[in-house]
Amino acid sequence: MEKIKKITEKILTKEVILYIIFGLLTTIINLGSFYVLNSLWKWNENIANLIAILLAVLVAYLTNKDLVFHSEASGIKEKLQEFFKFMVGRAFTMIVEFLGGFVLFQTAIPEMISKAFITVIVIILNFFISKFFAFSKKKK
Repeated sequence: MEKIKKITEKILTKEVILYIIFGLLTTIINLGSFYVLNSLWKWNENIANLIAILLAVLVAYLTNKDLVFHSEASGIKEKLQEFFKFMVGRAFTMIVEFLGGFVLFQTAIPEMISKAFITVIVIILNFFISKFFAFSKKKK
């Protein structure tokens, strides 16, 4: 039992908890906008998915930069590099998400379940990309 507690303490850091909270907000925006565009407005699921992903990425950048990973970028050059790295990471997971949707939307699995499954995979990938690539701490 003590081992589980130690593992939990290592995993559930303040950073991870904040990432989960803002990840949930991002996910709600992603799924909510997909639902509105696809189910209510009857847009094509792939177009709705692309727009939902883009909205979620913008919210993720704004929250992750200051509230989760506490960006240390100081000059305009560093801030632009950080933004570029964040966007490259998100572009990679956006492709993963889009292709995952493209494949799963062709199956008998309902669109919202497919979308939710892909979103969980993308959230995990995005945490590691943000932490170790986009918002990595400066070496002192």
